Amino acid sequence: MKKAVAIIVSVLFVFAITSVSFATEKAASAPAEKKAAPVTMEEKKAPAKIKQVTGPVTAIDAKAKTITIKGRKGDVTVSTDDKTKVVIGKDAKTVGDVKTGDKVTAKYSEADGKNVAKSIAIKPAVTAVPAEKKTEAPKPAEKR
Repeated sequence: MKKAVAIIVSVLFVFAITSVSFATEKAASAPAEKKAAPVTMEEKKAPAKIKQVTGPVTAIDAKAKTITIKGRKGDVTVSTDDKTKVVIGKDAKTVGDVKTGDKVTAKYSEADGKNVAKSIAIKPAVTAVPAEKKTEAPKPAEKR
């Protein structure tokens, strides 16, 4: 009985070793073209995260094509390019229509160490409606 168990275990052991060695040889002889190329860091880059800042425009530099916006966490300077969309309400405008003091919402992403604006939405100015003067009812005349 012990001999039979020993023979079965040894046969299974030999079978396991030979199947592993055949699998290893098969993988080693596989064509190189099927193997995946290593992924470089440039290919692994995630898409740029879109950020947003809302506030008044504090500075515009036409030569550098930048707009500085005073946000809640401090001033944010965004660069503009030909792809930057500028809108007022539903009307399409240009970067030249942005003025210092305008309240804007800029969506931007970081690229090469610069904040590049994807879109700038100018908030339309809210005009204050003057309050009507209340007319006081005439005071009744005092009786003498």
